[in-house]
Amino acid sequence: MEARLSVPASHPALPGHFPGHPVVPGVLLLDEVRVQVEAYSGRRVARIVQVKFIQSLGPAEPAWLQVQIQLNRVSFRVTTTRAGDAITLAQGTLILE
Repeated sequence: MEARLSVPASHPALPGHFPGHPVVPGVLLLDEVRVQVEAYSGRRVARIVQVKFIQSLGPAEPAWLQVQIQLNRVSFRVTTTRAGDAITLAQGTLILE
């Protein structure tokens, strides 16, 4: 599964994270992953096995979610493109109910 992600610059979490140089909080990015995985699989995320945040996502910056599901195990990667290069923002593993 692949999906496009983007957090609007007007999102209320951005001004405080971080003042003068807002970035999307990791928990908000992870929640977007959860929403997409649950919508696609029709199942709830039961737990997070591991998540690694590698780079930050800027307000309204487009990102792409790639997901692989094997039984109840979900592997995901969130990427963006900067200066023509694919950049990994986050990756991890989730377990579905």
